[in-house]
Amino acid sequence: MKLKVIVHKAEEGGYWAEVPAISGCATQGESYEEVLSHLSEAIEACLSIDLEHIELSEKDKVLELSL
Repeated sequence: MKLKVIVHKAEEGGYWAEVPAISGCATQGESYEEVLSHLSEAIEACLSIDLEHIELSEKDKVLELSL
């Protein structure tokens, strides 16, 4: 899976990045390298689902895809 990311220089210093394809997915860092290193974690957190709050029957299957 490929996602476009926009990296912005923050007015107060450092950088912040957003993933427009995932609503509300953003991260920040003191350096360009740091913001890039935080992106994978931010994307994973934005896409994760807490299955405890979803009603599943015995017939349902939960799959995890890697694209």
